[in-house]
Order: sequence, then structure tokens, then C-alpha cells
Amino acid sequence: MDETNYEIKLEQFEGPFDLLLFFIERDELNIHDIPISQITDDFLAYIQHMQSLNIELASEFIFVASTLMRIKAKMLLPRPELDENENEIDLKKELVQKLVLYKQFKEVCEELKGLEDNRGKFYERGNTEFDLKIAREAKAQTIDEELSSFDLYKLMLVYEKVMYLYSHRVQDVTHTVVKYPYSIEQQKKVLAELIEINKSLDFSAIAKNSENKVQFVYNFLAVLEMLQQKLLNIEIGLGFNNFWIEKKLS
Repeated sequence: MDETNYEIKLEQFEGPFDLLLFFIERDELNIHDIPISQITDDFLAYIQHMQSLNIELASEFIFVASTLMRIKAKMLLPRPELDENENEIDLKKELVQKLVLYKQFKEVCEELKGLEDNRGKFYERGNTEFDLKIAREAKAQTIDEELSSFDLYKLMLVYEKVMYLYSHRVQDVTHTVVKYPYSIEQQKKVLAELIEINKSLDFSAIAKNSENKVQFVYNFLAVLEMLQQKLLNIEIGLGFNNFWIEKKLS
């Protein structure tokens, strides 16, 4: 008798709202007027199936399941549920609001994923230490778990607190881009003029005639290019940074 192997595949859902959205999109339901009885039955059937496979359920699934059952029971036996201010609690309205918000988060995340893939093709900018510090502080004040277990449902729960921290930053990071008025061709001409006047230049003279470190780098690159073009002769002495250059005679 041949042995038959069975493989069971289950949809992967990030949280209970992801599962609810799956049911709504599958049955083409109106998210603002979901049929509570139908979607509660589907949700509970999924949970029972998971439990029959001995798969541990997250507490969020249990909480949403109990909320759905409360809403369904209230529709069957209408009895107003009041808060501490004697205002009637509309559990269905609150659930729909959270579901709509979750859907918006999911759609934005899909757009951001494309932007993230795009951004990954660029080099990271410098001076990110302050932003990283803000991110570490935000994480320490919200959740104590690694990003690998951080899903969209939990992101929605901490969104407001993270946005508060972001909007109340003590100091915004600013980046100033300075465009230096140097070029290798320009510095080649400057060095050629200096050599005409002084006959030769050593390392200290090149450094002395540089306004700053950036111009010194351009001067050094100009020397290398002039050597490659055989416009200069170089003499190297003993010690560190001990050399001098002079015009190459034809």
C-alpha cells in the first residue's frame, strides 16, 4: 500500500485585522457596513481550525474574537452598554474605525515598501547619529522586542506615541552641503605658476599654499595627474612626506 503524504498550507496573517481584511476582500464586503454575523463565524472557524492543528494563537486574535462575539450577542439581544460617563458604547463602530485605519496603514506600507526598495539603491547619507539616537529612544519607550517580531498590527498601536516623539524633537538634524570652488585643472595651473616662480616645491610648500584640507586634496590630485602626464619631475628624500617636485624639462 502506497503511503500518502498530506501537506496543509495556511494563509499567513500579521494580525487579526489582517485576517478580517482577507474575509472582507474575499467576499467583496463593504468595510463600513460589515455583516457581523457572517464575519464572526468565519473568524471563529479560522481560530478553531488553528487550535485543532495545535497552533498557538496570539492574544490579539483572542481579543478580537471576543469583541466580535460581544457585538454579535448585542445584535441578537440588544441591551445598551454604557461607559463611565453613561454614554452608549458602539463596539461595531469602534471595530470598523480600527479596521479602516489598519487598511490605510497596510496600503501605505505597500507604497513605502516600493520606496524602501528604491532607496536601498542609494548610498546612506552621513551624520545619522542623532536620528539613530531618536530611533533607539523611541523603541525603548514603546516596545522591548526585536524588529523581527514587530508586525503591522503592533505598528498601528504605537504609531501615535512615535509621532508624538517625532514632533517634539528637541533639535532637527540639518545638513549643509558646501560646494568648494576647486577643480583639478584649476589647481594644476596654480601649481605650474608656483613652480615657475620657485623652481621647485616640496610637501610643506604645497600644504602651506592650500587654503584648507579640501584644496590640499585637490592640489595633491593635481600633482599626481601632472606626474602621470610627465609634466613634473619628483625627487623623494628620506623620512615621512619628504619630496619635492619641479618642472620637467623637454
